[in-house]
Amino acid sequence: MDMATGEFTPATGTTPLAIEARGLIKRFDGTTAVDGVDISVPQGAIYGVLGPNGAGKTTTLRMLLGIIEPDAGYRRVLGAENPQDVARRIGYLPEERGLYPTMKAYEAIAFMGALRGVPLAEGRRRGKELLEEHGLAHAIDRQIRQLSKGMAQTVQLLGTLVHDPALVVFDEPFSGLDAINQGKLELLIRGLADKGTTVIFSTHVIAHAERLCEQIAIIAGGKVPYAGSVEEARDRIPAQVRLETRNPDGAWRAALPEGTRRVGQFWYFPLPESGVEPLLKALIEGDAGILSLSIERAGLHDAFVAIAGEAAARAMVTQAAGEAT
Repeated sequence: MDMATGEFTPATGTTPLAIEARGLIKRFDGTTAVDGVDISVPQGAIYGVLGPNGAGKTTTLRMLLGIIEPDAGYRRVLGAENPQDVARRIGYLPEERGLYPTMKAYEAIAFMGALRGVPLAEGRRRGKELLEEHGLAHAIDRQIRQLSKGMAQTVQLLGTLVHDPALVVFDEPFSGLDAINQGKLELLIRGLADKGTTVIFSTHVIAHAERLCEQIAIIAGGKVPYAGSVEEARDRIPAQVRLETRNPDGAWRAALPEGTRRVGQFWYFPLPESGVEPLLKALIEGDAGILSLSIERAGLHDAFVAIAGEAAARAMVTQAAGEAT
């Protein structure tokens, strides 16, 4: 630990960590909800925790924040082994949203700031300023119950940030937001990271993590089968070749590798270890009549399926579809 800054710093030459957790375990009534989770979140990163509902995401975040205590394992958050010691440097947006309906929008933000040590008068000033910056100047004096669902969610989000935290933890922040507000939230998260704030968020929508995160942890069944960069996760699956030929059959088909599948007019197969050149030669000599050939890198969804399994991926798709209806 750097005694001057209070930050936990790992071995020399690596990025300082905002969060480090090892072997976190949590049981409820004899059921293991989280089973040996390891997570390392670099300072200034946007870090995604991916998994279907019930996988252990919320329990993990709550242990990291000190809201609940692990049954085993340890964690350091902003250099502190007890997260409550640095609570005023953390912003937390829980999945369960909740604001006092009779509070005015700017007062709700000020109230949330006061819980993190911001004087009430200063919180009111910041609340008005934040609402103006985010296009809600017209709602400053409105009561929460007079706001739309999206506007109320924005107010709670701004209340999470009013004390200028060093670490922001969002639990399923995109749930319930329409496409426009999801886009605004993505921009806000990028803006936080640009100024050095560490952001960790849980989600069951892979697209958000793929667009925003450099590093992720995949949680399935209370375990973390993968934690690392998005790029490394995608590289676990060989690039796929997409081939379109004029001739539907011929001796050239013997050159297609094992695992080839046909979808419509296209052939799909993993990129051979020998590369694409020997295959091209065989296709040309076999008169396949190549119309198009492209090499497509695996997406994060395919990597998630390979790492966590199809059942977990289907659960996430089902949950996302349910929110969209």
